[in-house]
Amino acid sequence: MNFGAKLKLLRKGQGLTQQQLADRIGVAKSVVSYYESGDRYPSYDVIIKIAHIFHTTIDYLLDESRTRVVDVSQLSEEDISVVINVVEALKRKNTQ
Repeated sequence: MNFGAKLKLLRKGQGLTQQQLADRIGVAKSVVSYYESGDRYPSYDVIIKIAHIFHTTIDYLLDESRTRVVDVSQLSEEDISVVINVVEALKRKNTQ
């Protein structure tokens, strides 16, 4: 999945419009549209803002072959175990 597709997926996953995301990263709505279509790529500073907004890594945003990282630093060990179990169950479901 390329940067534009990831950005669109993340944006929609958080229920944000292109205009809302544009306001948060300090660009015009049309620029977000260009990012999502692959016609333009953001500056390094904007990529950092996007990573912070969506609680993800720059590596995930830019690398098509890497898996997504989820920040669990605010969760208890018990909560982390629940998240891991859910992920493993979904992996099993999707390979059947």
